[in-house]
Amino acid sequence: MNSKHKGACLCGQVRFEVDGAFEHFFLCHCEHCRKDTGSAHSANLFSTHAHLNWLSSEEKVRTFVLPGTRHQKSFCADCGSAMPGHHLDGALLVVPAGSLDSPVSKRPDAHLFDKSRADWDDHLEDIARHDGLPG
Repeated sequence: MNSKHKGACLCGQVRFEVDGAFEHFFLCHCEHCRKDTGSAHSANLFSTHAHLNWLSSEEKVRTFVLPGTRHQKSFCADCGSAMPGHHLDGALLVVPAGSLDSPVSKRPDAHLFDKSRADWDDHLEDIARHDGLPG
């Protein structure tokens, strides 16, 4: 399993590298993760020992902490893309899987907060698939 990953934001200004293995990969359906992704769930990789190295524009990374919760989101201030961040006073590195440019061989370990799953997020494997925009 690859223990070095590179990633970037959508506008390409913020670039980073993660050196070390991910211990967990969770798809979280809690109301906070659905709101901050605008999707059915977040898809985050977790590590207590991997090292995050910012390759460019670290100063553009902002972190929003939802008051009264442990929920936080790091993002590029220019394009809004989800970025890696340290949680639990730096003890836990959380990396949005979609922010990585390198392949991730680890499969998700579990769906979290499944009772909060969006009502339209069921049997999605049954709907049509297209390689691009439908014609």
